[in-house]
Amino acid sequence: MPTVSLIRADSYERQALRAYVETLLEPLGGMGAFVKKSDRVLLKPNLLTAGRPGKECITRPELVYCVAQMVIEAGGKPFFGDSPAFGTAMGVARANGYLPLMEEINLPIVEFHGQRYETQSDAFNHLRLCKEAMEADVVINLPKLKSHMQLTLTMGVKNLFGCVPGKMKAWWHMEAGKDENRFGQMLVETARAINPDLTILDGIIGHQGNGPSGGEPRQLNILGASADVFALDRSIVEILNVEPALVPTIAAGERLGLSPKLADIDFPHQRPLELQVTDWKLPDALMPIDFGMPRVIKSTFKHLYIRLIKEPMRTYAER
Repeated sequence: MPTVSLIRADSYERQALRAYVETLLEPLGGMGAFVKKSDRVLLKPNLLTAGRPGKECITRPELVYCVAQMVIEAGGKPFFGDSPAFGTAMGVARANGYLPLMEEINLPIVEFHGQRYETQSDAFNHLRLCKEAMEADVVINLPKLKSHMQLTLTMGVKNLFGCVPGKMKAWWHMEAGKDENRFGQMLVETARAINPDLTILDGIIGHQGNGPSGGEPRQLNILGASADVFALDRSIVEILNVEPALVPTIAAGERLGLSPKLADIDFPHQRPLELQVTDWKLPDALMPIDFGMPRVIKSTFKHLYIRLIKEPMRTYAER
């Protein structure tokens, strides 16, 4: 039975946030249950864009700071990175106020580099993923809770799409076309390949409406954590009162037997119904997965992909 820890938390003030995260992780065994001495620990926030600071489009730097501090105290060696939709990890981090906090604890920022890895899925056995995540000893996934104009919601599973480097993100949008089910399954297979050790979701202030960046902040006062990213996402959908079938990552997880039923999840703190939000704003309309781009652009990415797949593929044994 997967465990999902859910609590109310209403502040990003560092001392208060540290206490919240300690409470959140206590039923999971604390940070020491995930991080051992000398472990290289990737912290994977959502660093979507540098273009909308203050709109709560990205994981708050205070949460990354707090988690990094706890990793260091557990004996780990944290670093953080992402492959943003626009710009570089360093550029997005700088624009959103990360650098002073990161410099305070000497937390390195890394840019992601792609490598092909063998996966468990015959349908997606050619995933190109960032080696920084695949080769880390521990991956801590730090998503921001947001509405999403293509996938309804972005949570823990979707955040791991940031471990698909550079132009390959655009390729997968083109490859899936208008098939949100195929795109949702690709995201689930990516999450299964990355296999984060711990996911901590930033829902103190979410981003609702026309996300992932065109909506508005929404105070929710929620933090969630689990070693099972699929169980956490299923729980958050229940909090937001959104039908699971409307979220392609949840639907794909259920088809593959990865998303548990709510009744099969242990909630040591608060249950989803105790935190439920009845007026969360979803996108005004959903956009095609391929953004409705012209055929010539899709053809360009197809040729790029053909070149990329000639690269030798690594297996899980080489992680």
